Amino acid sequence: MHEFSMTSQIVENVLREARKHNAQAVAEVHLVIGKLTFLGLEQVRFSYKVLTEGTMMENSKLFIDTKEGTVKCGSCGYQGNFDYEDDPIYHMTLPTLKCPQCGQMVDIIGGKECLIKSVKLVVN
Repeated sequence: MHEFSMTSQIVENVLREARKHNAQAVAEVHLVIGKLTFLGLEQVRFSYKVLTEGTMMENSKLFIDTKEGTVKCGSCGYQGNFDYEDDPIYHMTLPTLKCPQCGQMVDIIGGKECLIKSVKLVVN
């Protein structure tokens, strides 16, 4: 259930920034979530709805863009997208990532992001 704690941090950060700018409300929140975070997007949406109730974010719209997992192989030089089967076990432990070309271990270079891309505030 790391979706709830991650979403809680997002909501806290947005509220803090909204207060800094004397916002009356938050209209939109745009996120970028990497596929290798293994966050369930529906769980993120549900958590967002629950966590924003009774706040200036309550009626805000949540937009989520996903980012593909990308890897780099130190052995053969492969760099590119990494395909994996979305297994529920990956929500508890990360899979072993191997190069699709040579089978050696790879470094993750993209797809682990969970970023607040932009926020639209209502300010008088």
